[in-house]
Amino acid sequence: MCAYHARAAAATGRGAPAAACAAASRGPATWYRPRHGDASVSRIVGLTGGIASGKSTVAAMLRALGAPVVDADAIAREVVEPGQPALAEIVGRWGPGVLGPDGRLDRKRLAAIVFADPDERRALEAITHPRIAERSRARIAEFAARGAPAVVYEAALIVENKLYEWMDALIVVAVPPDVQRARLMARDGITAAEADARIAAQLPLADKVAVATYVVDNSGSVDDTRAQVERIWEEVSK
Repeated sequence: MCAYHARAAAATGRGAPAAACAAASRGPATWYRPRHGDASVSRIVGLTGGIASGKSTVAAMLRALGAPVVDADAIAREVVEPGQPALAEIVGRWGPGVLGPDGRLDRKRLAAIVFADPDERRALEAITHPRIAERSRARIAEFAARGAPAVVYEAALIVENKLYEWMDALIVVAVPPDVQRARLMARDGITAAEADARIAAQLPLADKVAVATYVVDNSGSVDDTRAQVERIWEEVSK
């Protein structure tokens, strides 16, 4: 076990997975490809989880503790705003039916298409992911320039896209499958079948937990979750 993840294990009471130690041994986080003039950060901490597992809740708790958080979901919304090239490409592929009356992307209509077909989902990712990565790099560099010792990168597909391999630590927010399903149905107003399709479209939570440095169990009370987050942030911000 590497020195950093030995400290992580001590902080949480759980062993650090070999994959996380291997990633840390490769050196500083470089997945976002710093460019000439970009400042460097001492640590990049990934934050992910399954859909409706509470990743955004944990991100808000981290912000309250003073953590700089780069939100990939928010950036994903920015890159498909009216006038953005990504939106034009989306309409070019799926037609004007994916737009609302105001000309903005109807995310629910598009989700119904892409979550039902892996090829369609990959086509959407090919349009949006490079643009999300570009803005993410810029946001991380901004925080680094302000002297942040660590930056949290919040994104749904950190493990799927193997970004964690170039990060210094990975936090995974987890809940039991039945809780995840119920929360997703309540949050998005969708049927059980639709919820199951969206959950199935992502890597199983167990696979994400397997490569985590820290796991936040978000199945209990808000206070329980907050206590875990506080312990983790104290460790990663040292």
